[in-house]
Formats: sequence, structure tokens, C-alpha cells
Amino acid sequence: MVLLVDSTADSVPDGVFRSMLAARKRVFIDLLRWDLPVLDGCYEVDQFDDAHARYLIITDTDQAHLASARLLPTTRPHILDTLFPRLCRGAIPRGPQVWEITRFCLSRELRSAGRRQARNQLVSALAAHALQTGIKTYTGVAEMAWLQQILNFGWQCRALGEPLPSGAAQLGALEITITPETPAALAAGGVWSPIPRHELPARRAANG
Repeated sequence: MVLLVDSTADSVPDGVFRSMLAARKRVFIDLLRWDLPVLDGCYEVDQFDDAHARYLIITDTDQAHLASARLLPTTRPHILDTLFPRLCRGAIPRGPQVWEITRFCLSRELRSAGRRQARNQLVSALAAHALQTGIKTYTGVAEMAWLQQILNFGWQCRALGEPLPSGAAQLGALEITITPETPAALAAGGVWSPIPRHELPARRAANG
């Protein structure tokens, strides 16, 4: 199931949202050792988890977390412009139709085949959400191994600058252009996972 959570959501169980934040803690803090705030010893929450953020969450039939991503409007402070502007060789992409993908998270409980399926479902949901709501561009910051995967999914994607060291990691910034041809491009790359229309969460057009 694909769930969209934002300030207008009124029917998403609290447990689904908490499960996502707990999964983020297990991935980004316990596994990757990122220096991030922890709430109640269980949940990864930072200053960007506010009323302006949107969350795409993939769950199983029991509403257990499988994958999720946070979307931030670039008309407000976000990760690329606030924390990593040096990753862009030119102007940072901004605007009401430009949103930043952050906290792309796959459940650590999944095995390799399940992780790949959940990844494909989430990438497909991101593309479908953009096409539904008028988002033209996604931006993001990623460690190099993940950045290379994103660049090779098949969609229209480019690096925004040279990768730079950040602690023990190499980070790069990227820009993804979403068009009506994106689903076919992802399918050609073996990534597209069709989402039943009744599972597509409808929301207002992108307006920042």
C-alpha cells in the first residue's frame, strides 16, 4: 500500500508514521552512524520534519513499514540549501515545482529480493506522485554508492556538482527531471513497479 502523509492527512494511523520514524533510526543512526537527533530513544526526527514535509510510505497489508521517503519543498529551507550548498556547482534548483527527496529508507528487516521490490515501489511512487501533483523536478543529496544507483535507474537524472567528502563519506547532489516518459524510462531500467490506481494517494498540485 502507498500512503501519503502531510499536513492535510487525516486518515493515516499514527502507528504507520511512528514505524517509519523508527525505521529511519535503525537505518540512518544504528546502521549508517549518522549524527542525527533521536526522539524517545526510538525515532529519528530532525528540524525538517515539520508541517511542510510530505512522506511517501510503502507498507505491507498489515501496515508494517517497508520503505519511505520524505519530500521537502525547495521554496523553504531544505537539506541541500541549508546543509550542503557546496555540492552544487551552480545555482541550487528551487521553486514550487521542485521538491527535495530525503530520508529514502528501506526496512532493515527485508531480505535482498524484498528490498529491491520495496525500492522499486518507492521510486515508482515518487514518479507517480510527481506526475499527479505537478512536481517537475526532484533534488537530493546522497552518499556515492546510492547516488550511482539513482543515476542508473533509467530516468532523466544528473549530478549537480562534484562529490565532496563529508566525514567518512563522499556526498553528491543530484537533480531528477520527471516527465510523462519517466515511467517508461524506469521500466526500461527494470525499476518501474506499476501502482494500482486505487492505491495512488491523491493530493493537491505542487505549490510549495
